[in-house]
Amino acid sequence: MVDYFRRHLGAKIFFSYLVIIVLGVTVLAVASQFILPGAFNRHMMGMGTMMNGMMGGADSTSQLYVDFRASFNEALAYAALAATLAALALSYLFSRSVVAPVLAMSRATQRIAEGRYDERVQVIGADELAQLAMRFNQMAEKLAQVETMRRRLIGDVSHELRTPLTAIKGSMEGLMDGVLPANNETYQQIHLEADRLNRLVDDLQELSRVEDRAYQLDFRPLDVASLARTVIKRLAPRAESKRIILDLELTPDLPPLLADEDRAIQILTNLTGNALQYTPEGGRVTISAKRVNDEIQISVRDTGIGIPPEHLPHIFDRFYRVDKSRSRANGGGSGIGLTIARALVEAQGGRIWVESEGEGKGSTFTFTLPFAKS
Repeated sequence: MVDYFRRHLGAKIFFSYLVIIVLGVTVLAVASQFILPGAFNRHMMGMGTMMNGMMGGADSTSQLYVDFRASFNEALAYAALAATLAALALSYLFSRSVVAPVLAMSRATQRIAEGRYDERVQVIGADELAQLAMRFNQMAEKLAQVETMRRRLIGDVSHELRTPLTAIKGSMEGLMDGVLPANNETYQQIHLEADRLNRLVDDLQELSRVEDRAYQLDFRPLDVASLARTVIKRLAPRAESKRIILDLELTPDLPPLLADEDRAIQILTNLTGNALQYTPEGGRVTISAKRVNDEIQISVRDTGIGIPPEHLPHIFDRFYRVDKSRSRANGGGSGIGLTIARALVEAQGGRIWVESEGEGKGSTFTFTLPFAKS
């Protein structure tokens, strides 16, 4: 019962009112017992002479009743005053226990509105107010994370845009100063940088659409083998140019996926292309699929450069690159593709993760999607 009152604000308020009522009645009864004898004696002293002259008269009896009632009312008035003061003091204490956390959250909310996202409130107890304070702190933590990500995104985008723009500007200045020859090679280099800049803008637009869910998903049954072969056919020329073996491993009798075809192909193409990017010549990239409980688990395994353990938790963060020296210019990518893949997988009710034993030991990217139930 004590734990129930501790955890529920409504019960606590009801209990506080009950305590105030009981306290008021108790103080009233106790105070009247102490005050009534003195008040009665004072009123009886005024009857002394009358009692001596008129023993047992009717007027004496009437006066006795009047004085008793007056003494009782006096005692009751003092007792009611004492009970009221005690009830007010107790009510103040109980109200502070309810109002103080609310006022603290109100002040913290104002400070967060002013941009101080490190503001937190103290969690006391386990009732609804304590739960509200805990949720408030969680909200403040999320806002702080969003603000940090926003600032980091601005810095990352600025850095990513600066690289191709600097290259284009340098090439144009070289042409104007006559340092660079005005030939096809120079123009192709400028065009390449402009094309990379255009792809980055496209990636940013795609990331914005994906994270805002500004697209429609057409869920329907999909054959996993057909899906994988489509991706392999698209990426086969790229694999052949690096002499990488691109193969497929599927368990028999796989049920169809329940997913959006275009988005599923985009996810698998992204992961497979990423594996080809970071697998050296003569390596192998394998697409595999199997059923695990109520999901189809699709993996892309490579024999590439691998990922150090400390980087695994951040590999799906936007603009994150394991090797900071790898830029878009030398094949490092923008660091957006895996973020898009994660958003698309989660939008279709799946999960995605990466495993790697370390540098030089390859990586395995795995995602799950539900299968179509008959």
